[in-house]
Amino acid sequence: MGDGIDQEVVPIEKALQMAKNAGLDLVEISSTTDPPVCKIIDYKKFLYEQKRKQKEIKAKTSKVIVKEIRFGPHTEDHDFNFKKNHAISFLKHGAKVRAYVFFRGRTILFKEQGEVLLLKFAQELEEFGKVEQLPVLDGKKMTMILSPKKK
Repeated sequence: MGDGIDQEVVPIEKALQMAKNAGLDLVEISSTTDPPVCKIIDYKKFLYEQKRKQKEIKAKTSKVIVKEIRFGPHTEDHDFNFKKNHAISFLKHGAKVRAYVFFRGRTILFKEQGEVLLLKFAQELEEFGKVEQLPVLDGKKMTMILSPKKK
């Protein structure tokens, strides 16, 4: 009964009586089949096992970390190199990098300059990561996403 070895088609009333006699619960495993598949098991234990399986699946999934680096349209070479070195360390540690140029006020006129800056940034980081998304203007931000290269 409860060990899963016995498999027989039993009317629901008899199955409920069997579960009651065993001091366990009748749990519906699959309702889409005809007749529905049920098991006589301890329901709390069943819920605990389900929760544990979900937790294991969640633990096995990898978490993607995204680091952001912000530029202005007129970022100087020293600042550019400083931010580039940070991006290199982020990519080496396996994080994605979202680089963006933020245009304030009238600096939106320098869209081309912002795009050139991001493309230069991608070119400098070519050996550490690959471009996942090319520069795209979204409101006052021009964004580009880099992901680390596989080792």
